[in-house]
Amino acid sequence: MVGHTVAKTPKQKVITYLWMAIGAFLAALSIRTFLVPNYLIDGGIIGVALIFGRLFGDNLISPLLIVLNAPFLYLAYKFIRKTFVIQFLIAVLLFALFLSFIEILLPPFIGDPLEVIFFGGVILGMGVGLIIRHGGCLDGTEIMAIIINRKKGFTVGQVVLFINIFVFAAYGLIFKDWHIALRSLMTYVVAFKTMDMVIVGLDEVKSVMIISSLPEKIKKVIMEELKLGLTVMHGKGGYSGDDRQILYVIVERLDLSDLKEIVLREDPSAFMAIQNLHEAVYGRAPGKKKKKAWKLG
Repeated sequence: MVGHTVAKTPKQKVITYLWMAIGAFLAALSIRTFLVPNYLIDGGIIGVALIFGRLFGDNLISPLLIVLNAPFLYLAYKFIRKTFVIQFLIAVLLFALFLSFIEILLPPFIGDPLEVIFFGGVILGMGVGLIIRHGGCLDGTEIMAIIINRKKGFTVGQVVLFINIFVFAAYGLIFKDWHIALRSLMTYVVAFKTMDMVIVGLDEVKSVMIISSLPEKIKKVIMEELKLGLTVMHGKGGYSGDDRQILYVIVERLDLSDLKEIVLREDPSAFMAIQNLHEAVYGRAPGKKKKKAWKLG
């Protein structure tokens, strides 16, 4: 099944591919400068290509990445969507190209294992995160994981972790060195956490639901003192059956303390449910400047 596509303007496409190129460069920089010289690997198809590269020659890594990812292009076309196939192919080709150039242009980084693990993992995670954030992918195992998720219900993370356990275990067995396998796993963990931060973003935004017997008073104070917008939802008490207003506010981390103080000041018996938000996306009317405050209503 091919999903629906979203049309992009030429400018949006240029920006997307520019960020993907930056991500591919950073990922290739990490692989060539930090991982390969120190006999470390990544997970998934990249890890398999690095294993073959160490067995038969580093010059085979770039073509192997293209060959090994080729079957997943068809799977992406059949089960995901056509636009993803294009972005996946472009990301892989850019990554393979940068791998070849960086090998020639930049010297390897040979240092303390902790330095290699940390900086190699961070740079790799930043690169892969930028590619995923802008709709691309570097590794066919991600596509397999998405398909298995749709067919069998396992999460993408569970499938990728299962595959990578075999990749890292195979690396340790083939070269009879569990130190490099465990260091590779540590690098992967650093890269994964960095990738997650890049995809989600560093902004820590909270959503707050406020239930109070004084909703109008609290609503006015929040908008006047904190300059925040909010949404009023209508609910009913499960025990009392009384109709009541529920205030929904999106607030940045630095304003959360002030929000709680204001609400409890006006109504000490108020109830607040606070949750983390990975991302909040909102539009703006044409011709109006984007405001910092979250406008929800």
